[in-house]
Amino acid sequence: MKMKTVLGATVAATLALPALAQERGGTLNFARYDGSRLIDPIYADRNPDIWMVGSLFDTLLRGTADGNSVEPGLAESFSVSEDGKTVSMTLREGILFADGSAMSGDDVVFSLDRARNPDLSPWAGLLGSIDTVSADGTAITIALKSPDPTILSMLATFNTAIVSKAAFEAAAGETDQDKSAAIFAAKTAGVGSGPFYLCGFEQGSSMDFCANENYWRMGADGEPLPYLDGVHFEIIPDDATRILSLQAGEVDAAEFIPFSRVSELEADPNIDMQLYPSTRIIYSPINTREARADGSANPLADARVRQALNYGTNKEALIGLVLHGAGQPMSSPLMAKATQYADDLSPLYAYDMAKAKALMSDAGVGEGTQITFTTLAGSADDATIFAALQQMWAPLGIDLVVEQVDGATRGAKNRSGEFDIHTYGWVNDVNDPSQVVGWLGHTPTAKAVGTGWESAEFNTLFDEAAGEMDADARKAKFARMQELYAEAAPLLFMYETPFAVALGSAVEGYVQTPLGNNIFDEATVSR
Repeated sequence: MKMKTVLGATVAATLALPALAQERGGTLNFARYDGSRLIDPIYADRNPDIWMVGSLFDTLLRGTADGNSVEPGLAESFSVSEDGKTVSMTLREGILFADGSAMSGDDVVFSLDRARNPDLSPWAGLLGSIDTVSADGTAITIALKSPDPTILSMLATFNTAIVSKAAFEAAAGETDQDKSAAIFAAKTAGVGSGPFYLCGFEQGSSMDFCANENYWRMGADGEPLPYLDGVHFEIIPDDATRILSLQAGEVDAAEFIPFSRVSELEADPNIDMQLYPSTRIIYSPINTREARADGSANPLADARVRQALNYGTNKEALIGLVLHGAGQPMSSPLMAKATQYADDLSPLYAYDMAKAKALMSDAGVGEGTQITFTTLAGSADDATIFAALQQMWAPLGIDLVVEQVDGATRGAKNRSGEFDIHTYGWVNDVNDPSQVVGWLGHTPTAKAVGTGWESAEFNTLFDEAAGEMDADARKAKFARMQELYAEAAPLLFMYETPFAVALGSAVEGYVQTPLGNNIFDEATVSR
């Protein structure tokens, strides 16, 4: 089947694909590049864990298919008070956990209090605006310390999923972490209310989801979802082996297909090659400090030099070399197109060698200026990017040299400022631009992704947006932040990449969201 790029409207259609004629039952065999270590909403901090949470746990609200708003989830209705300081919700009647026990307001209070506890969860800051959570029957009241325009998005985020208080407290162990581990190891129905529950697990080898017979959402045939009896995950780190397993019919789907193999699988009549829109961006932070860590003058402190490097980078060529055409240049300097409030500033530093040379001349950068490009050792993509940039920037007088390090060292260099330029990437975890914009541009959050760039106007706009309840006014603030960031160019703006998933022809209805979540709720497999 032909390769498809699934856009927002198409995602919505895909979510509703299973129809009356499509059969129920069967197990979908899914090949993963890496396995989960735990799937607890508040502790999950790796993508292989985070992206599975939604299959086992439900949240009070759900993200819409286009990723731009929220809709009712476990809460059938919700509202925010005029002063923005109270969120009121009503739980659906009759919601059951996977073990058949009833969900109550106590479970909501327990789950949200646990999620916002900084001693437990690395994601507690996302709920920092919450003062108290209370329940009166099915009526849930969330009192905020101050108005928070992100709170509804956060209540649709994985870390706020609702767990069974009774099942959790009954689990073996003295600490919260002990109980979480015990529940994960038990492999029985219990703490979650998602479409599946974890029923099998072998660390680093395999994992199994079984259908939750008590799930509340209805399918197109009027019966409860999911359509599948279960999902079996095989952990196959090697790209070629994952693809061979799919081609041999040993698995029904394989994720993280190398872009070099996309065209080949597109031509296979037994494979449906999908490129799902993502919030994944690939960029390179540039050290903007006046001096390097060794005390020497830093030519990259001049915005004109950073702009020149961006103009001197042929993004389309990089996309061809690294992604084999399966991507697009960044159009917003701060976020992917699939993110709320993303402004399309394309062409964002379109390739223009003449303009790049003029900027370098204006900045007084001499021939043979050495810049170190830090890459991940063993990364073929990073090696390709370095070789391309070394050639592209030579006409600008740049002597680009490589420094290969492991991931931990690269992170340490980013935090300390001991770098010139290094490779990096990002995928949103929440359905709101504040997370990525805070990481990339807000100095107090992460030193503007370690670049050391600082703009008083940008920081003020970001802080104001954190309490701006008017959507149009908030969007305008993010628009201005994108303008400021584009002009300052503290990054080498490269490209967005989709999520490449190859599906066997028997699979319908599977979706990977722009946040990366694997959605099996409405998937079917016909054998």
